[in-house]
Amino acid sequence: MIKSLHIRNLATIEEIELEFQPGFTILTGETGAGKSIIIDGLKLLLGERATPDLIRTGKKEALVEAVFKIKPWSRESTLNSYLVDGEIFLQRSITIEGTGRAYINGILVPVRRLKEIADELVDIYGQNDHVFLLQLENHLNYLDNYIEAIPLRQEVSSLYRYLIKLIEEKEAIQEKQKERERKLDFLAYQIEEIKRANLRPGEWDELVAERYLLKNAEKIARLCEKALEIAYNNENSLLALIKRLTTHLDELSQFEPSFKEIISHLEPLNIMIQETVHNLIRLAEKQEASPDKLEKIEERLSQIERLKRKYGGEIEDILDYLKKIEEERKELLNTEERLFELNKEIELTFKEYQNKANLLSDKRKKGAKDLEKQLKNEISQLGLKQAEFHIKISSHPLSLEQIDQIKETGWDEVEFLISPNPGEELRPLRRIASGGELSRIMLALKTIGKETSLGKTLIFDEIDSGIGGQTADLIAQKLRTLSQRHQVVCITHLPQIASFANHHFRIVKRVVGERTFTEVEKLDFEERVKEVARLLSGRRITQASLQNAREMLRHNLRRDIAD
Repeated sequence: MIKSLHIRNLATIEEIELEFQPGFTILTGETGAGKSIIIDGLKLLLGERATPDLIRTGKKEALVEAVFKIKPWSRESTLNSYLVDGEIFLQRSITIEGTGRAYINGILVPVRRLKEIADELVDIYGQNDHVFLLQLENHLNYLDNYIEAIPLRQEVSSLYRYLIKLIEEKEAIQEKQKERERKLDFLAYQIEEIKRANLRPGEWDELVAERYLLKNAEKIARLCEKALEIAYNNENSLLALIKRLTTHLDELSQFEPSFKEIISHLEPLNIMIQETVHNLIRLAEKQEASPDKLEKIEERLSQIERLKRKYGGEIEDILDYLKKIEEERKELLNTEERLFELNKEIELTFKEYQNKANLLSDKRKKGAKDLEKQLKNEISQLGLKQAEFHIKISSHPLSLEQIDQIKETGWDEVEFLISPNPGEELRPLRRIASGGELSRIMLALKTIGKETSLGKTLIFDEIDSGIGGQTADLIAQKLRTLSQRHQVVCITHLPQIASFANHHFRIVKRVVGERTFTEVEKLDFEERVKEVARLLSGRRITQASLQNAREMLRHNLRRDIAD
């Protein structure tokens, strides 16, 4: 429901702030006072097209913003992601340059985002505003809700989605089959090329390191030779000197026992030098000049480099790619078997879809008869006594060969038809009913409907067009009854409807200097008496009209409490 609405610099409105309450709210005012501007402001806020001529003369920008409160039991919806403490704040601005901005909870969004969530927040029923009746899928949705067929329809929808998934898989396989042989040959070539290379993880780094050693073989051999001269090859090498030193110290230990300990410390040094000598000898032998070996390493690196360019940045990537194409080749080899399985699965699933769609169609046709009677009774009470109402259901059962034409909602098309006057043929409701008639029909639909989206704001404009007396009283009662499930806002010129509302706003147009201002006043009881009296008798308000208005309000408000 709308909690608050703020409009600035829109047409004749300089600035207004409305605080709305749950229940039934009435907007009244003299013709041309600006009631429609408030509706236009809401339409802007809900994503309708904006034009700069809506901006108040002399101003550069118009602004509309509102806070919507969502009831806890209606939270399972697309609005869920936008809720902040159970509320949503919308804002829309337009400038004289033709630009503008939209915000949800203070975050800039495309204007189309407002339109996406509008249907779950507000329905506006007035001239040219009956989107519900203009879109035939809404007729189908309404009927399914009324006959409580949603669970069965969800089963049909689930089967539809599964069929689409199977069909898409089948088409993908068939598309691949067109180039299956060429693809198999190509994959076989790639697999063979990678496998023939016999790659090992880490091989590239090993080869690069070995190539570096081979390229520096002469230098390494020279350094090894010099090191061996110092450590091993000379009479005065480190090993020879340590050996002689050990011999001398051993002899001296006869005279000075402490040399025994010194000899024990020389032993690890001797072992370390021997290990160094062995490593130098191995390295020297390994680094013997080997042009053939270096050439083989270069060839191997070149081979791996080519594979890396074709199949991946590293050897590990190439091996991962190999697994992928082996799996792809396996799938291609098994496509005939999978196609056979898919065709059987599609056939069985489609039969189940047919059964469920038939059950749904039968349920709709039976339920439509009851709905027709209910609606005919309702619209008769709302001033369309001679109207005939019919729900046209066109069924188009499909065969397996027509599977590409299946729909998520089954194979029925539903349209509401009406004959407003005796002798006229039934025609589409969306084409022949007037704005006032459409509003009353929508009121009837909403009154007997079984929608699950509670708490939405319903705005009725022109609902009192061409009616009065007892019909107006019945309309008012139905609006009030509907307001127990939804927030209802109605623009009216009829005192009967105005007297039933829980809340009453008066729209007033004032001229100050050379400027026109539209203002909104929240009316207390005594002010409502005067406004209802004006609706009863026009500008010349008499004591009789005031008394009549007071009694009407007291009576209808007491009925409200009793209800």
